[in-house]
Amino acid sequence: MKKFRLSLATQILIGLVLGIIVGGIFYGSEEAQNFLQPFGDLFLRLIKLIVVPIVLSSIIVAIAGVGDLKAVGKLGGKSLAYFIGMTGIAIAVGLISANLFHPGTGINMSGLAQTDISSYVHTSEEQEGKSITDTLLHIVPTNPFQAMVEGDMLAIIFFAVVLGLGIAAIGEKGRTALHFFEGISNAMFYVTNLFMKYAPIGVFALIGVTISKYGFESLIPLAKLAITVYGTMIFFVLVILGIMAKIIGYSIFKLIKVIKEELILAFSTSSSETVLPRIMDKMEKVGAPKHISTFVIPTGYSFNLDGSVLYQAIASMFVAQMYGIDLTIGEQIMLMLVLMVTSKGMAGVPGVSFVVLLATFGTMGLPAEGLMFIVGIDRILDMGRTAVNVVGNSLAALVVAKWEGQLHLNDDVENTQKA
Repeated sequence: MKKFRLSLATQILIGLVLGIIVGGIFYGSEEAQNFLQPFGDLFLRLIKLIVVPIVLSSIIVAIAGVGDLKAVGKLGGKSLAYFIGMTGIAIAVGLISANLFHPGTGINMSGLAQTDISSYVHTSEEQEGKSITDTLLHIVPTNPFQAMVEGDMLAIIFFAVVLGLGIAAIGEKGRTALHFFEGISNAMFYVTNLFMKYAPIGVFALIGVTISKYGFESLIPLAKLAITVYGTMIFFVLVILGIMAKIIGYSIFKLIKVIKEELILAFSTSSSETVLPRIMDKMEKVGAPKHISTFVIPTGYSFNLDGSVLYQAIASMFVAQMYGIDLTIGEQIMLMLVLMVTSKGMAGVPGVSFVVLLATFGTMGLPAEGLMFIVGIDRILDMGRTAVNVVGNSLAALVVAKWEGQLHLNDDVENTQKA
């Protein structure tokens, strides 16, 4: 007799639904939030515990396997070109959608709740003090261990690439170091699968806290904005990313099916970090070589945030429309260019979307206080844009692998995983 067993995706989905129900029942209850929060925080801490060692060891092993500085540079150049192109398309789609549906037109500001954004303003001012040169220099860590402690992903990636090339260059002498990092990588992937068994409880707690804190009532005054954002994100994934998947000979629906567990998890937790290790592993199983999936996906977490920039474009237009500011085509093109610059390399900055928007508003002359009206529903919108970021980065690994002529698609990934 075959033993009945729920898949992890089903367990996470059940946790999500139960969390929404419990959050709705205890809406506004600080006691419920204080009770649930530690269970959610524990899951996030478990994942953060393994992200840095997995990224570091995986990239070192992958780059050491390539062992060619020219090949690594070529891979980095193609990845960056794809990231910039897709970012531009995502912003354009967001702007077109905002022009078509006008989510901010006719909004009565006096009926909206305002939320304090002073912490985001402070962070934005700190970021504005940095030049592009400072940002680029920051990628090269003066102390790699400090970068690991702070979770500075770009600095960690740079160090891992350099160390991987160094191990490859010394040949047989680097064999011991390579075996060490291979062991770390394999062990951390095992630990990841172990920690994922707690995911349904973590999801239940995190979504329960979110709904009990913000509720669905916060969406009602800004329902048009929420519907526009989610509708546009669905269009972007199914049509834009769908076309890109078709070009490389894959289906966006197959991709979504392969990463369904990670999508539910990313959506529930509003954190791409929670699924980073498994996304790298799954894209390798789909057909992207290890050195490509382990390089492109972590780098994409800083440079390829399709869902975030799409939302930022709509949010910018929403505030402009709410204040009756009519942006010309030229000004919207400028807005697109500014967003492309301000959105790059800010991963890991607290409240990154608002920091990017504040920097953009400062450049475009839009009223920063307009953001006070949408902070209340940002967590609900953040869930969607995080899921889009995960799909975009998963596909990016396959696209770059195809561009490199090294994509070997496996259409039976799910059965391979079950085996």
